[in-house]
Amino acid sequence: MNNMDLSKKFEDYLHTLKWKNEPEGLYEAISYILQLGGKRIRPQLVLLSNQILNGNVNDAMPAAAAIELFHNFSLIHDDIMDNAPLRRGKKTVHQKFDTNTAILSGDAALIFCYEELLKLPADKVSAAIKLFNKTALEVCEGQQFDMLFENKSTVSVDDYLEMIRLKTAVLLGCALQLGAMLADANSIQQELMYEFGMQMGVAFQLQDDILDTFGNTETFGKQVGGDIIQNKKTFLLLKAFELANLEQQKVLADWLTKKEFDNVEKVEAVKNIFNQIGVRKIAETEMEIHFQKAIHAVHQQFINDEKKNRLIAFASALMKREK
Repeated sequence: MNNMDLSKKFEDYLHTLKWKNEPEGLYEAISYILQLGGKRIRPQLVLLSNQILNGNVNDAMPAAAAIELFHNFSLIHDDIMDNAPLRRGKKTVHQKFDTNTAILSGDAALIFCYEELLKLPADKVSAAIKLFNKTALEVCEGQQFDMLFENKSTVSVDDYLEMIRLKTAVLLGCALQLGAMLADANSIQQELMYEFGMQMGVAFQLQDDILDTFGNTETFGKQVGGDIIQNKKTFLLLKAFELANLEQQKVLADWLTKKEFDNVEKVEAVKNIFNQIGVRKIAETEMEIHFQKAIHAVHQQFINDEKKNRLIAFASALMKREK
């Protein structure tokens, strides 16, 4: 079964999940964000890892659904915190419905994660929930660090990389480890799958930072320049401050402290400093370092080259989003 088949099989499973029609808005909001699509990267990783390590993907399907539901729960709440207008090119849940409905629908989606995990083979439920809980808390920690960084005057690049590891990367690692766990893989295989996903997740988030500033709204699916508007301490901004001359630092600091500004003007001004310093290239180099660490973890697996190449091909395709 190739990756496309796995994707279709997951979509078929997702469509079997049914929720009540009332109260109005609560379950409709969950269906809405799931129907926005996306690449379903995380559930595919659960199934791909499971299949490559000779598991039964049917047994792993609820774990894939739990990971996708959790991912969408986090997106709903993140978009509220960020006041984001777009998600996957469409209105965010709180814009489509309202903020209170979005909060509640996110909470309900999280509860459905556990309903899915309880469908796993009985001997795997405890370990799966333990891994899921650890990951879910780390994602919350990462989001909190992200928010704290907005008002913190000194944030290092290492601080930032740890934040994105928690906020984004650990969920990819969890997805791959869950698939391996459900295939009865040994601890080393599980750890290598986790490392592959975690490093790939850091690379993916660095790419997301780059696209947020230099991407195209139509192909990126989110508001371009949102990180700059919100004063997000991204890799790009932190490196710019680290390498900027005094004049450039003053320009950046002025834009970060302004309370009233034109969004377009601010984005263009900050991008101009980024271009002067060349931080896009530096970010792309850092992204490649983590991508290669992910590939190294694949090569450590005791699986044949064909299976290794499937994992590498998936990771490579993930990193070829429109710039």
